[in-house]
Amino acid sequence: MTSDVSEIIETDAGTARITWHRAKQARLVLTVSHGAGGGIEARDLQALATVLPGHGVSVALVEQPWRVAGKKVAPAPKTLDVGWRGIWPAVAKPGLPVVSGGRSAGARVACRTATELGAAAVLALSFPLHPPGKPEKSRAGELLGAGVPTLVVQGGNDPFGKPAEFPEGDFELAEVPYGDHGFAVPKRAEIGQEQALEIITGRVVEWTRTLG
Repeated sequence: MTSDVSEIIETDAGTARITWHRAKQARLVLTVSHGAGGGIEARDLQALATVLPGHGVSVALVEQPWRVAGKKVAPAPKTLDVGWRGIWPAVAKPGLPVVSGGRSAGARVACRTATELGAAAVLALSFPLHPPGKPEKSRAGELLGAGVPTLVVQGGNDPFGKPAEFPEGDFELAEVPYGDHGFAVPKRAEIGQEQALEIITGRVVEWTRTLG
């Protein structure tokens, strides 16, 4: 497996960056981006990049242009979609099915653009179903409108939407017990941080086997 191969991509929203973690004999590409307040160093993204290449899935960690430019706050959703469209030809270049994914705001982007870009599936990590404390401002429409096989991985204690709050729909949902929006688990939890990450990677490995 070769890892940490960075590729600079010019998009209509600015310069993006892809860090590749390639499988030796890849059958899928999982393309995932970060949320609105963090980068690809997020624990779940790093865990997937470490584990999935050993299971035939190349992982492309995408940094949106605002992040590459060193800004602290993400731009409007439409601008994030523009950046995502711009990196797509690079991740599709190997000629393999591409799973579109992301955490938080990145999960919303993946859902909004999946059908248009021809994604094989969507991986939504910590999907922000609603702003904290405002369940009436639901973003379920984005998730339900993805139009491709979708796996949501959600922390059991995510203030942006606990698993029980999700509507019925054509998607799978995996819970990480005790996890917050960043999948951090409290010290009093019955599972440790490593176990929480193993739940995420194990479920994603299992799901990707159903995709090809």
